[in-house]
Amino acid sequence: MKGSDFTEDSRIIELYFERNESAVAETDKKYGAYCMTVSKNILGNEEDAKECLNDTYLAAWNSIPPKIPEKLSLFLGKITRNLSLNRFRKNEAKKRGGGTADIVFDEIGEIISGSDNPEEKFERKEIIGAVNEFLRTLPEEKRSIFICRYWYFDSIEDIAARFGKKESGIYSSLERTRKNLRKYLSERGYEI
Repeated sequence: MKGSDFTEDSRIIELYFERNESAVAETDKKYGAYCMTVSKNILGNEEDAKECLNDTYLAAWNSIPPKIPEKLSLFLGKITRNLSLNRFRKNEAKKRGGGTADIVFDEIGEIISGSDNPEEKFERKEIIGAVNEFLRTLPEEKRSIFICRYWYFDSIEDIAARFGKKESGIYSSLERTRKNLRKYLSERGYEI
């Protein structure tokens, strides 16, 4: 991280601690577009994404202090992602989906499924740990492509443009990575 970014983030966090309302404006100026992209990728709906963005700022306001984020962009991105996923689930219940999330869930759902069963929740935490271990074994570019798709819900088109690759190459890379992940988890005793 560049020194000026760290200094700028430190100042924004300081504004939150001072309960200075300009903290939200500074957050929006620096990270608004990033958070909006994360939310729109999940929801596919600008109006809902704007609401999630506002909810992100409220959540940041309510949690800083006492929290001191190590990396403000990751902190805000995680809040935005979680709020957007919650909104997506709510919209799906109303049959209003339409974002990239439904496609991404189909792609990765065959490997990691969700349930409210306590045993399955515990196993899912273990699987998430194993997935993180697997991701650390990947070359940086493959790991980044996987994270762009399955964490940020970026479209294949956006990922291809970002990495200077053809869309078919991104599809192939993701397919191979999912296959390798399935094998990795299976070898560790997880039923897939």
